[in-house]
Amino acid sequence: MEEIHRILETIQRTSLRSVLATITQVEGSAYRKEGTSVLFLEDGTQIGVLSAGCLEVELSVSVPNILETGIARSFVFDMQSSDPLSWGEEPGCGGIVHVTMEPVHDVFVDHLCTLKHYLDHKVEVMLIKRIGLNGSVTDYSFFTRDRHLFGEWRGEFPQALLDMMWSEDSCKSGMRFLSSIQSDVFVHIYYPKPRLLIFGAGPDARPIASFAAATGFSVIVSDWRPALCDRHFFPDAESILLGFPEETVGMIHCTPNDYAIVMTHNFKRDQQLVQLLSERQLCYLGILGSKNRTKRLLTGETVAMEIHSPVGLTIGADGPEEIAISILAEIILTLRKNRKARSCYP
Repeated sequence: MEEIHRILETIQRTSLRSVLATITQVEGSAYRKEGTSVLFLEDGTQIGVLSAGCLEVELSVSVPNILETGIARSFVFDMQSSDPLSWGEEPGCGGIVHVTMEPVHDVFVDHLCTLKHYLDHKVEVMLIKRIGLNGSVTDYSFFTRDRHLFGEWRGEFPQALLDMMWSEDSCKSGMRFLSSIQSDVFVHIYYPKPRLLIFGAGPDARPIASFAAATGFSVIVSDWRPALCDRHFFPDAESILLGFPEETVGMIHCTPNDYAIVMTHNFKRDQQLVQLLSERQLCYLGILGSKNRTKRLLTGETVAMEIHSPVGLTIGADGPEEIAISILAEIILTLRKNRKARSCYP
């Protein structure tokens, strides 16, 4: 997942100066794609990754100079080159990676905190950066799905960019040349954190919650049994909901950014949960258990959405950890397909 959420949390709480590095263009193959960012703090702390480690070493050397001058810079890493790079080994990745580094000054901090506000409230935000001839960022703006524009753009914001925003062409991250303003611009969409709702707090739910949080999901765990539904077992969950299905499902405002797993191991509770959840706007609903058990769960029930059962990719998983990996892999695959297929709109 994108590290932007961790980066924004860090920017909001730290008093240290920092530099934001973003991949703006990839030619060929690379470890990460356009829009991926990493934050370098002045004390040497790094939030996020752009590569397996090779690019970060090179970029970190430039952090003091960028903080001192306050000027953004761009770098090009030719990973196709047969010549050893400065870190002493041929990377062999086969691509060319363009990275822009920007000092996070006070005004930029305010705008990034506004970005965080929208993402926390489940609103997608498009970023547009105007790139100068020397590779620096001359202007930037954020544009939300509900058409709120904020940022630092000198002069009137170009109509051509307003026309482009949320069009089909603008949904792919990367660089493009806008003839109307005779300039290169970088475009990227930031998505809210996807949310995983786990109904059932048995021991097999614990690795799912842990792995999901580690990969960028906001996790909610729900169960009616206090001995199981305890913060001690789910330290990384955003929230723990103790209650019966009709109580806890009603507490959650479900969105198309939500993924749910039913795994209470109680037939009647699972049946109730499936019926309640199938009426919500979920991107994904999975049921732990065999096909025969799921058929019994759904007998006589009208379900308005696709059910993933048995939940998880078929990898021959055995044991809680492997099953958790197979489930999360299927959810991530669904998330990627859903974002790719989702059309932009003005």
